[in-house]
Amino acid sequence: MLRFILKRIYYGVFVLLGVITLVFFLFNILPGDPARMMLGQRADITSVEAINRELGRNQPVYVQYLGFLNDLSPVSYHIHRDPENFWYPDSSKYAPFFTLISTGNSTIILKKPYLRRSYQSKREVSAILAQAFPNTMLLATVAMGFAVIIGVFIGILTAINKDTVFDRLSLIISVLGMSLPSFFAAILMAWLFAFVLAGYTGLSMFGSLYTVDDFGRGEFLDLKNLILPAITLGIRPLAIIVELTRSSMLEVLSQDYIRTARAKGLSNFSVVVKHALRNALNPVVTAVSGWFASLMAGAVFVEYVFDWKGVGVVIVDGLEKYDFPVVMGAVLFIAVMLVIINIFVDIIYGLLDPRVRLA
Repeated sequence: MLRFILKRIYYGVFVLLGVITLVFFLFNILPGDPARMMLGQRADITSVEAINRELGRNQPVYVQYLGFLNDLSPVSYHIHRDPENFWYPDSSKYAPFFTLISTGNSTIILKKPYLRRSYQSKREVSAILAQAFPNTMLLATVAMGFAVIIGVFIGILTAINKDTVFDRLSLIISVLGMSLPSFFAAILMAWLFAFVLAGYTGLSMFGSLYTVDDFGRGEFLDLKNLILPAITLGIRPLAIIVELTRSSMLEVLSQDYIRTARAKGLSNFSVVVKHALRNALNPVVTAVSGWFASLMAGAVFVEYVFDWKGVGVVIVDGLEKYDFPVVMGAVLFIAVMLVIINIFVDIIYGLLDPRVRLA
């Protein structure tokens, strides 16, 4: 089992290395001079050169890439005797850090990953993400909870009432839900509840559901502001969970042990809930684990439309302002979350099914 876990971690590290490399070179070939963005109208050649030297942009691209990897790594190499050197362990960047090895002019330190600073606000990217991540986590958790509870319930009903009008209608709605992109669903929900339904007498409450003016800005939690973003984000996983639950329940309900349970005189509720559902939830668990990771990344459009101050809004704001460190840090943060969740799910599969460990 230990070998299986180490193998999954090994693959995860290589995936992250690929993402880091792609993100670095992608944002370093885009047009735009960060120094001039930071200085604005006050930009002059001397100031621009000083900023580029501070950011390390006066170095060759491969040196900048190695420096980027060095900043992200918890264990990093530095040259500690020359404060002007590109590899100097600046305490304003890496503090607190612990020296592991120090020989001559070189040192190896243990530190937290450094995601650089925002070009616009000068704040550390890690601090910006730490402030935004709880909002995204709350939104994704509520959306997935909504999708699981409603999806499993509807899936059970459609399996029990196979080939009825309710079953066929649920299938149609599920297909539409799976086909609806998050960005379009967010715009549609905002338009419907904020403008169409809010204009009718007695339905003005729907307009207030759209306005995100409390928790999104970090003031206080008002549950009404969470309803529409969570429903919008949960539409696609809800549709998939309904389909998976239905198909899995139909397969389980046709098994011999279910017929035996019915022959023993057990109630329909007991057969469905205690016997069939327990064995039918395996593919649903698989879908939930994968979709929860995807929701963390797919919340960008929903957060932006509903002005929910999470990682998605941070990414869009960074793109609009060409604030590349913020965008790079957010993308890498999401990639790390995806890799960690996938490794965790693989380990659970390995514990539940020994055959997976041989793959």
